[in-house]
Amino acid sequence: MNKIAGLFVVISSIMTAQQQMSLLDCENAFQQNNLQLLAEQYNINMADADILQAKIWELPQISGYINAYNPEDRKVLDAGKAKGLEVTQLIYMGGKKKNEVAFAKSNKDLAQLQFTQLLVELRTQLHTNYYNLYYEKLKLENTNKQLGYMNDLLKAYKVQSAKGNVSLKDEVRLQSIVIQLNNDKLGITKDILEFEQNLKVLTGIRENIEPQISDEEAREILAAQPFGDESDLKRKAIENNADYLFNLKLIDNSKLYAQWQKSLNVPDLNVGAEYDQNSGTFRNEINLKVGIPIPLWKVNKGNVQKANYAIEQNQRNAEFQKLNLETKVQSAFQMWKNQYGQLLEIKSTDLDNLDLVYNGILKNFRNGNVTLIDFTDFMESYRQTSLQIYDMKNELIQSAEQLNQLVQTKIFY
Repeated sequence: MNKIAGLFVVISSIMTAQQQMSLLDCENAFQQNNLQLLAEQYNINMADADILQAKIWELPQISGYINAYNPEDRKVLDAGKAKGLEVTQLIYMGGKKKNEVAFAKSNKDLAQLQFTQLLVELRTQLHTNYYNLYYEKLKLENTNKQLGYMNDLLKAYKVQSAKGNVSLKDEVRLQSIVIQLNNDKLGITKDILEFEQNLKVLTGIRENIEPQISDEEAREILAAQPFGDESDLKRKAIENNADYLFNLKLIDNSKLYAQWQKSLNVPDLNVGAEYDQNSGTFRNEINLKVGIPIPLWKVNKGNVQKANYAIEQNQRNAEFQKLNLETKVQSAFQMWKNQYGQLLEIKSTDLDNLDLVYNGILKNFRNGNVTLIDFTDFMESYRQTSLQIYDMKNELIQSAEQLNQLVQTKIFY
């Protein structure tokens, strides 16, 4: 099997088992089936378990004794005359439990923000792969159209070249265009396979996904305008971006941790009751017991210092993340504007004229009104221009998706 035949086998295989899906359909499948999201959800569940654990107090302790040896009566294990029982409970002081529970709840907030971070990142991957696949398939369709005509033309020229009616140079000139178109097709097919694989992993759907976008929807997506100017987009990003909110929450989290560590310096009480049968001041004596460590030094001083440093560190990180986010929004917005302006310069009439000229060139070449050199020069120019236009449209949508990921709220009309 030669390379060209092998190429068509690959093309035919990727066109089978297709499932037409809109972007909304893909999003629904993504939220239900994505294994990374399902795994990340368990971090929230584990954070709930940590909150439950933080609320649990130490168990009461019970201890007792009996006489091991009675020297008066010379009896071993004389439980009848000497025994005792003691019950104690650790009482947390300084708000330890309250601070530990507050810290655990803050950890859950962080877990939820991490889930949101992953959700936004994977959803952006879903959108970018979906639109990449859509435009690569349009490129493939356009390339196949050109190849169909050029292969027929090349076949005819080979017959005429063998008869000596046309020069070998003309045949080679056509052959070079066919080779380039096949090379384009091979690269496009490779990209399609990659995007289809990515969508399968993201959505959990085993069939190849066929993007379902009407021409009208595609035009509306390309013509969409952002909701707000650059400063408004920065403000929305500061309010909604999960990465930045995570860093802000880390500051609160580290403050709660520092507060908890400070409360661990406060001594705890051991409170209990004791029963003594015969060895106390009175027979069958019942006593109240209270114990507390002597606070000669702060037993958690190092951890408190470490927690305070963590607060300062997280504050600096949050300042950096804010600056980084604002500059990313500014850059992404400028990139979108540039690409929108570049695409806007190409009028729909220009695209119609391009196809009109393409069809006219084909017709005039068949009728002998266009030379082979002019024909091949135009076909090469048309091949490059067609691919570039699809790439320009795709890049505009990708820029909008990057803005969506940064701002994480509705920014397009």
